[in-house]
Amino acid sequence: MKTLESTPLSTLLPLLFLLPSFTLSQSLTDDSKCGCYLSKSSNDTLFFSQHRFFDFRSLSQYAGVPPAIQDSATSSSAEVTSPYFKSSPFTDFWMPGSWNNSNGVREDATITMINSPNNVYIEADSSSSSDEKNKPTFLTLRTQRMQTFQTSAEIESTSSKFQYLSMRMLARTLGSPGAITAMFTYRDSAQLSKVQESDLEIRTSDPQNVIHYTNQPSYTDEGEVLPQATKNATMPGGLKWTDWAVHRLDWTPKYTAWFVNDVPVAQTEFQVPRDVSNIILNAWSDGGKWTGNMSLLDAAYLQVQWFEIVYNSTEEIKGGKAKAKSSTDGQGGCQSVCSVDGTSQVGKPVMLWDNGVGRTNGGLDNRLNDRERNQ
Repeated sequence: MKTLESTPLSTLLPLLFLLPSFTLSQSLTDDSKCGCYLSKSSNDTLFFSQHRFFDFRSLSQYAGVPPAIQDSATSSSAEVTSPYFKSSPFTDFWMPGSWNNSNGVREDATITMINSPNNVYIEADSSSSSDEKNKPTFLTLRTQRMQTFQTSAEIESTSSKFQYLSMRMLARTLGSPGAITAMFTYRDSAQLSKVQESDLEIRTSDPQNVIHYTNQPSYTDEGEVLPQATKNATMPGGLKWTDWAVHRLDWTPKYTAWFVNDVPVAQTEFQVPRDVSNIILNAWSDGGKWTGNMSLLDAAYLQVQWFEIVYNSTEEIKGGKAKAKSSTDGQGGCQSVCSVDGTSQVGKPVMLWDNGVGRTNGGLDNRLNDRERNQ
């Protein structure tokens, strides 16, 4: 006999609205009460098991812009810029990058690029009239051209086990031509054709309304361009990437879709990543054809007010408020369905329906991933 717990979510969803035991509501709730998260992407309904939200808007106690380190030998080993980057929940999910391109990651690079934790910092909004303690803040990732190298910034997820997600950031890009700012999923490989990546990239050399969306790789080992890998889009509503906007990337088993302020701007089924990956935000340049070459001491910045993600994972990620339990926790299903779409308070989910049993999502990550692959 089929039970609610054994019924696929794709079948269960329309039935939930007909059962009197389920209480429908859209009230704010917290992650501990959510069994899974429903999200609308294009014309699809997606389910995810976990949710994280990082709010950088009220961190004035950590704010300060550090001078760029001009010594290439010490740049990558620099300390983090404030205690915030040593504290949970940041360290549960993120780590600053410190690698460089001395191994020649891109053949056309003309300058050494070095990622430094010194370029990841909390910045106060100088345009605010509030006193220093009450100024709004944001996360800044900085890249700057030094005399002998390009200093850059990256934060990378501590887990490389993400498998399907919807991630969003309220962000803007500022600064000089010759840099890239980006948000993307990434799975590395020594073989170019086996790299798996879905990205959102802003080139500061481009017109300020153009964004590039790509499922990598976008070229072959022989240098042949794969035009179907990239969608070059225009920001909606007259927006520029120098404006604050919510940039969203949905990675699903069938396609990758991108949105700006909830307006669909691109979608592709070409080279959709299949395997577990990590998440990266960065600001960088290597002086190559894609990034362009920055003038000496020029800089560019990715600035982020908040970052939010709903996702499935093949492992529990430390500090998560909505972790998937193991299958040994007993039979279960998605008893209470939440959403982060359309909430009145960003970062806080709303409860869509709850059968009163509570959170019992035994093995939910693996079951959702299997269901999505088989659809």
